[in-house]
Order: sequence, then C-alpha cells, then structure tokens
Amino acid sequence: MLNTWAWALRPTREWIGTPDSLGLRYQTTALATPDHARLTGWIVEPAANAPDQHTTMVLAYGDANNMSYWLWQARALSQGGYRVYLFDYRGFGHSSDFAIEPQRLYYPEFSTDLRTVLADARQRYPRSRTGIMGFSMGTIMGSEVAATSKCDFFIAEGYVTSPQRIVAEQFGRYQKTVTLPAEAADYARVARRVYCPWLLVGGTGDIQTPLADSVLVARQARWRQRRQVLCFEGGHLAGFYKLTEAAYGDKYVREVTRFLAARRS
Repeated sequence: MLNTWAWALRPTREWIGTPDSLGLRYQTTALATPDHARLTGWIVEPAANAPDQHTTMVLAYGDANNMSYWLWQARALSQGGYRVYLFDYRGFGHSSDFAIEPQRLYYPEFSTDLRTVLADARQRYPRSRTGIMGFSMGTIMGSEVAATSKCDFFIAEGYVTSPQRIVAEQFGRYQKTVTLPAEAADYARVARRVYCPWLLVGGTGDIQTPLADSVLVARQARWRQRRQVLCFEGGHLAGFYKLTEAAYGDKYVREVTRFLAARRS
C-alpha cells in the first residue's frame, strides 16, 4: 500500500499467473456476496510433503493489483502445511465489475467480500481452523470481519490503525486528495472488538504503517484478548522477504505456526 502517491486504489484485471505455475495444487471458486457481487477465488492446498496444519488462511491483500500477485506467499504457506484461500475483491482480477474511484482509500464492500469468502471456507472445511491473514489495506477489512464474524485467528502485516492519519500524513504531504467511506469514522473502535488470537507483523522501517502502532494495539489487549507482535528489520510489507532463511518466507511461516500452536496449548 502507498508505494505510489498518484492514487490509492490500483486494481488490475490481468492475472500474472495461476497457482499451478508454481506447482501448487488448487481449485477455483466462484462465490456470490449478499449484495450480488461475484467473486473469483483460488483454494491452494497444503504441499503434499508438508505436515497438514488443518488450518485455512483466507488472504486479504492490499489496495493494488489482484490475488495473483500473492502466489509466492501462498506457496510459502502451502509448504508450511497450510491451506490458503485467495480471492479477488470486486473490481479486482476476475471478480465482477465495481465502480472504483482511484482517489478512494478503500470501500466497505471489500469487507463484505472477505466475510463471504471466510464463511465459504468455514463451510467447506468445518474441521479446519479458519482465520484471516491481512496485509496493509487488507488489515482494515480483516479487523472488521474478525470483530464481527466467527474467526479463529487474525494475522495482520502492516496493520492500519487510522485511515484518517494515512490520508492526512501519507497522501497530504504530496497534496493528493484521497477520500474515505463514511464507515471509516467508526474504524478506531474496531480493534477492541477483535477477540480471536491476533498476530501483528511489522517492519522497523515501515513509515506507512509504523511498527509502533502495532505494538500499541498489542499492549491495549484486554482480558481474553491474546495479541503478539512479530517484528522484522525492513519496510512496509517486506515480512516474507525479510523472514527468509532456506526458502522464501520459511521463517515467517514458522513464526505463524509457533503463534497458532501457542493458542492450542
């Protein structure tokens, strides 16, 4: 998010690849939201040689491109034994058309999309732990859905604590006009309503969504709220790259596994 300052939302329609291009086992899904948007998704299965974590990760990406740009992250999670459910928001990739103003930071309809996919994942795999992995703008949707839906965990990298501050500080300094939906006025109260285990991932050099914001959200955890911070040396959304040892993102995935295992103990 915010790696270019000309606009906020930057969807693309063309996929740069499909999961089989990386040797991943997958199926394509087609869903309808309650307000009749049509969503396209991919369910990537755990790698055959990995211990099955019996866990489904619904991946909510940021404000640019489409789900095909997240295949390497899906591959790393698959190799760690996770099932990954990727999807395109309306107006992105191969999902249905949606009128998007490039000057808008996000749309509440994207939360409807994520909620629809999460519900589908739970229905398909009722014996699987099912949660959300959100990135940048996707953490806005992720926290809103985690606060209002059955969700077993929430992993948020580049967590957005204040859309208003992003508009004022990140875009304002470049004199860019970026708008927010009316629902953004209530966003500051969402985090306190997230009760599922929450891992906040942030980079020490992230100026768009500072690590200090994630640390504060973790410290504000109340009774029955388990929150933890995973930090890395790097900038915005560089976690998989920076937390790499033998293979892309392998340390990142191990840290996620450690966090989820602690929940079980």
